[in-house]
Amino acid sequence: MLIIGITGTLGAGKGTIVEYLKEKKNFRHYSVRAYLIKEIEKQSLPVNRDSMTSVANQLRSKHHPAYIVEALYKQAVVAGENAVIESIRTPGEIDFLRKQGNFYLFAVDADPKIRYERIRQRGSETDHIDFETFLANEAREMTTTDPNKQNLGKCIRIADFRFDNNGNFEALYAEVDRVLKKIV
Repeated sequence: MLIIGITGTLGAGKGTIVEYLKEKKNFRHYSVRAYLIKEIEKQSLPVNRDSMTSVANQLRSKHHPAYIVEALYKQAVVAGENAVIESIRTPGEIDFLRKQGNFYLFAVDADPKIRYERIRQRGSETDHIDFETFLANEAREMTTTDPNKQNLGKCIRIADFRFDNNGNFEALYAEVDRVLKKIV
């Protein structure tokens, strides 16, 4: 069983890589976002980026830094198939998954203006924000010394493979295929 974790900036193409792995490579998808939405709804909170960040940080603080990803990993083990876990946001999650073996972390990034347009087009419940809020949210998630909070900057730096997604789908898929040939 191969596990691929996906990290990256807001709107960079994490979901695009996930869909490609699911549809073309038969990976099962385990979503941190979906996990958090269930938790947010249990707490009757609004489904937005602030709630996601807050609930994720609370769960990690209450349990341990890899708590959410560990729960998703356990689901993947039961299924026993190649899996993609999206979206890895803390170094503790990466440490946990690397200890399990046969794990690779993919990081994806793109120009901020391109990413902002992408999130506006996808229009999910957490994407109805202006460009300044988009940049502020990202800055908040990039660094921290608290192991229970998001540190996308470090996650991206320690990724096994990095993808620049300023181009089209075909270019991104070609990069993913190149990497898969190395690890599968």
